[in-house]
Amino acid sequence: MAANRTFSIIKPDATRRNITGAVTKMLEEAGLRVVASKRIHMSREQAEEFYGVHRERPFFNDLVTFMISGPVVVQVLEGENAVQRNRDIMGATNPANADVGTIRKELAESIEANSVHGSDSDENAATEIAFFFKPEEIVG
Repeated sequence: MAANRTFSIIKPDATRRNITGAVTKMLEEAGLRVVASKRIHMSREQAEEFYGVHRERPFFNDLVTFMISGPVVVQVLEGENAVQRNRDIMGATNPANADVGTIRKELAESIEANSVHGSDSDENAATEIAFFFKPEEIVG
């Protein structure tokens, strides 16, 4: 299978605790390669647009407020079956349900502050990557 790309965010709870390196190490040990990375502080407008698919959900405002509460690290990851590989190493959204050895089981604080976001499909990965990165910023 050829390598493909996915998108990842190391969330404000993880940057606040200075564990971005630990998260990245787990991603790399799972066979993913970081081909683009930058630390940013999302604006409210960016977060609302990025998470727009959840706009009608009751948690939308809390999600946006959390995602703008501090810096995040946005990344493009590359590897075989990158989307699924990233989702596997992230673990279940609720850390209590995540497998031992996953990012969320080992590093997340709660279901809300669960340290990472990852694309759920190749199509969404392409959209999410393009939201934060210009093609020339991705250097594999």
